[in-house]
Amino acid sequence: MGPKTAKVYETLRSRLARGEYPPGGKLPSERSLVEELGIGRTALRQVLARLVAEGALEVRGRSSYRIPGAVSVTPPEGLEPWQIHGERDIYDNKWVKLQLWDVEPPGVKRFEHHVVRLQHVAITAVLDDQDRVLMLWRYRFVPQQWGWELPGGIVDAGEDPAETARREVEEETGWRPKSVEHVVTYQPMVGMVDSPHEIYVGHGAERVGDPTDLEEAGHIEWVPLADVPGLMARGQLMGSGTLVALLHILATREKARATASS
Repeated sequence: MGPKTAKVYETLRSRLARGEYPPGGKLPSERSLVEELGIGRTALRQVLARLVAEGALEVRGRSSYRIPGAVSVTPPEGLEPWQIHGERDIYDNKWVKLQLWDVEPPGVKRFEHHVVRLQHVAITAVLDDQDRVLMLWRYRFVPQQWGWELPGGIVDAGEDPAETARREVEEETGWRPKSVEHVVTYQPMVGMVDSPHEIYVGHGAERVGDPTDLEEAGHIEWVPLADVPGLMARGQLMGSGTLVALLHILATREKARATASS
C-alpha cells in the first residue's frame, strides 16, 4: 500500500473500531467512499480486500460490504436474577480477594457462595503482514508447563485498557503496536471468579528495543497463524486470553473467506 492507500485503510479501520458503522449494517457504497476519501476505486478495493481478509468486513456479492456482528437470536424475557443480600471478605491483598456472598437464586433457599476477585487485565494479539502473531514462549510454574502466550497484563488504576494493551506488548516484547482494536471483554471463570479480560487485536508493529519487563519476558517469536491449530492440539497455547484472541482471529478469517467466495 502507498501512503494515501494506507491512510484510507487506517481511517476505515478506525471508524469500524469506534462503531461508526453498526453491526450487521452496510458499508457506504464504493462510489460514496471514493468521493468522500479522495481515493481511486482500484486502491479502495485493495483496502476493502484487506479489511475482509482481517475479518473487519464481510463481502456480499461482488461489491456489497457489511459490518460483522448481526445476530438472529434474542435473550428470553421474564427470567429473574439471583438476589444478593450481602458479602464479606475472607482474605484480601493486592492480587486476590476472597469473599463469601449471601445469595438467593429464584426458587432456591439462600446460601453463601465463594467469590474470588482478581485483577482487570488486557491481552493483545499483534499481527504482521505475513500472517504471523507476536507470541512469547514462557514457563508457568503453577501448571509447571512451557507454552506460547500472547503479551498482556494488569490494567492500572485509571488506565485505559487499550493503553494497557499497547504498554504490555512493548514492555514484554520490545515491539510497539501500530494500532490496537478491542475485540471482546469476557470473564474466564464466570461461575465464581471476577476477573475482566479485555482482548485486543493489533495490526503491525515496530521494534523499539529490548523487553523491559524481565520477569514476564520470555522467548519472543512471530508465530505463523497456520501453526495455531497444531499448537492447540499439542496443548502449547496457555491461558484463556491467548485462546480467545487466536480463535477469534481464525474464526473471522474463515468467515471472511466463506463470504468472499459465496
